[in-house]
Amino acid sequence: MSRPGWRDRIEAARTQREATSRVRVRRSVTHRDGARCLVDGRSLLNFCGNDYLGLSQHFAVVGALQDAASREGAGGIGSHLVCGHHQVHDALEREVADWLGTPRALLFGSGYLANLAVVQALLGDEDVCVQDRLNHASLIDAARLAGCRLRRYPHGDAEGAIRQLRGMPEGAAMLATDGVFSMDGDIAPLRELALVARVQKALLYVDDAHGIGVVGPDGRGSVAASKLGPNDVPLQLATLGKALGGYGAVVAGDADLIQHLSETARTYIYTTALPPPQAAASLAAVKLARAEHWRRSKLDELVGRFRDRAQRAGLELMDSQTPIQPVICGDDDTALAMAAGLEQAGYWVAAIRPPTVPEGRARLRVTLSALHGVADVDGLVDAMAKARERVRLGLVETARREAVLAR
Repeated sequence: MSRPGWRDRIEAARTQREATSRVRVRRSVTHRDGARCLVDGRSLLNFCGNDYLGLSQHFAVVGALQDAASREGAGGIGSHLVCGHHQVHDALEREVADWLGTPRALLFGSGYLANLAVVQALLGDEDVCVQDRLNHASLIDAARLAGCRLRRYPHGDAEGAIRQLRGMPEGAAMLATDGVFSMDGDIAPLRELALVARVQKALLYVDDAHGIGVVGPDGRGSVAASKLGPNDVPLQLATLGKALGGYGAVVAGDADLIQHLSETARTYIYTTALPPPQAAASLAAVKLARAEHWRRSKLDELVGRFRDRAQRAGLELMDSQTPIQPVICGDDDTALAMAAGLEQAGYWVAAIRPPTVPEGRARLRVTLSALHGVADVDGLVDAMAKARERVRLGLVETARREAVLAR
């Protein structure tokens, strides 16, 4: 029998990752205090998380979680359609729907599960899902799970989207896109895509995981920022685990579509409901995000300051006005070496490499939070400029060795 052995296969894959500097390593955080993390015994200023509004440790959010846990216990105990649905789930869904100006909303355990649910519940074998080439992996996996035909268009190219839809005129169609792209930080051309969807009779679905709470009027996300509503975007995803500092996700939109998801989506029906304490914490976070506009104002100021100083330092930025500020390094080794140099200086910034980003576009993914201060941003840019200079002087391997020893 010529069947390959599993150990041989995974060893070969590991060897290939090592040869291309693409081994992924988990880091253990032992304590968080504001924007600082204790990582492997070192205190680092975190510039790679997604807690954009700084709500994950807010006393009202933590208090809501603790209070609900003392009354309801820690777990969800069952699926929503059996015995796991709680009144706090209802309250959270109503709050998000009201905030986003949609008829209804439905709570899921994560954004990944929500995306799988939407595409699987609405598309089948004879249908098509047209997606931006830089969409999150969960949207790609969702189309594969649904069994529909997946077509992808060049990033941000509405004309490319309409060409793909015209080429697949049979069956139902969905046009799916991230609202804010997680690795580039830019915003999808939603008004143009909404027109494409209307002309082609496709359902427009926006995964706004990185837009909700951050962009648009009152933090209502990229759909609201584009002056679109439920008639234009029948379904949108609002994650609870980014700007809202918690866990889970909500799909908001057309009432009939939401009802259909609640009755047919496999990742809703066949899994335990989000624990009520976590839903209570997210409910508190949504209310804070709606009321405390200063958090977004501060974040906008920090984004502007970072971009201004980074450009003056000669760092290569992308066209992003969101808290996601990628700094292009090019090759994998440069990105890893700069990240290592930043860690030596006390800053935690993730080096993002292919296949997460295109070949030759490895980067440092800087993310800003309302927890950061002006001095934090200034110090980071100075440290990045010094790290880049060390790389230019040929100290790539030295920086990487120092990072290994420091761990």
